[in-house]
Amino acid sequence: MDEFAFIDSIKQRSYKQSSLLKGIGDDAAVFRQTSEDIVTAVDTFVEGVHFSRDTMQPFHIGYRALAANISDLAAMGATPAFFLTSIVKPESWHVQEVEEVFIGMKELANSYGMDLIGGDTVSGKELTISITVIGYVPGGRARYRSVAQKDDIVFVTGTLGDSRAGLHLLTENDLYEHTEFFIQRHRTPTPRVEFAKSLINISRIALNDISDGIANEAAEIAEASNVGMLLYDESIPTSSFFTQFSMKQQHEWKYFGGEDFELMGTVSRQDWPSVKQAAEKTNTNLSEIGIVTEKNKNSNVFIMKDNIKQGLNKCGYTHFR
Repeated sequence: MDEFAFIDSIKQRSYKQSSLLKGIGDDAAVFRQTSEDIVTAVDTFVEGVHFSRDTMQPFHIGYRALAANISDLAAMGATPAFFLTSIVKPESWHVQEVEEVFIGMKELANSYGMDLIGGDTVSGKELTISITVIGYVPGGRARYRSVAQKDDIVFVTGTLGDSRAGLHLLTENDLYEHTEFFIQRHRTPTPRVEFAKSLINISRIALNDISDGIANEAAEIAEASNVGMLLYDESIPTSSFFTQFSMKQQHEWKYFGGEDFELMGTVSRQDWPSVKQAAEKTNTNLSEIGIVTEKNKNSNVFIMKDNIKQGLNKCGYTHFR
């Protein structure tokens, strides 16, 4: 199968978004949108760095890669609409396997009504996937990290550390219970799109998706907003099966594990009831985990654990390290 036959095999035969004028088939796609702000994000995933065939089937690789990008849109309060995908294919990957990667993407995309509108395929040394997502948000309602204020409530959705636990179970021979739960959380995470969209009537709310660990995400909000943050260790939500891991693992995975693709945020006490209503409406687990404080010269983020306040280092996953 040559490049053109492959492109023909993965392109959509019909489209869902009414704003799309031209999808795959020309030099570029065309869409028209005048009533909402356009939000876009891009991520690149490299075999051996971001994923491995030892822990994932091609389907899961595609699914999770797109989920990571959709989570970025959720953190901006946007509704997903389109995505473009470029693939670098090495000789060690069969065309059928790459097609399975696209099937994983499309399954998740279909659940959000997203259309694949373009991309590229080239040969290279290792499988590399680059995804660009495009979404819409009502004018002036995009969510930014820079709007947190002192005395805001800090919150998080879901449970943390599950994805890292799933990776551990896939790479180690240790015996644990409820392994399928953790493995699914690692392979097929659920971006919190509907919850974020349900916050639309709140005028000021900071959001960040938990891709690199809550320690990183909290620091990013604190730095962007020029504030501090105090998190309460006993309030950080974890699954009921999480306690089977060692205390060291629990601490590291819930703060620094990353790839849970939950949302953390800050909001005024006045608007906190609206956030809770959004969580109830979308059947989303929600936890109040801390408070926004004044900026501290020694550290942006602290945790209170066993009545002892300590700095929380920004040391989740980072590239180029």
